[in-house]
Amino acid sequence: MESDPSNIRIGDIEREDAIRKLGEHMSDGRLGVDEYGDRTARVATAKTRGELLELFDDLPDPRPHFAAAVAPRRAPAPAGRPDSRAVGQRIWAAMVPLSGIIALVLFLTVFRYWYVFLIPAVFAILGGAIFGEDWAPDRRRRGHGRRRPWD
Repeated sequence: MESDPSNIRIGDIEREDAIRKLGEHMSDGRLGVDEYGDRTARVATAKTRGELLELFDDLPDPRPHFAAAVAPRRAPAPAGRPDSRAVGQRIWAAMVPLSGIIALVLFLTVFRYWYVFLIPAVFAILGGAIFGEDWAPDRRRRGHGRRRPWD
């Protein structure tokens, strides 16, 4: 039994696309400024594909197009564990400040050269090179990402 495609929830990408297409209709003269403002406000509160498509019922193309539903990139963190990065990434991330402490101890005891303080930078750069975008924790989940009116 398949669910109704108009009941599928939408995300930020679909909302941004709809606002961009409403802007095209306004620049073509199909929508006035007030109506454009009303419709973009409704886009911001839309939760499903059906609610979004209702705003384009009386308009020709361009209309929003939706990609096939895909699985999330990363599973949500289990309750009680705020960091959903892989164990290897978390260990490597812990090594960055630990290498800073080791560099300080080495500087004060064995080596009297300033370049031992480059060790933490090397760990951070290598971590970014190895893990790429997944190296940083998800900022949006922690409230540091760009805020949109419909979030």
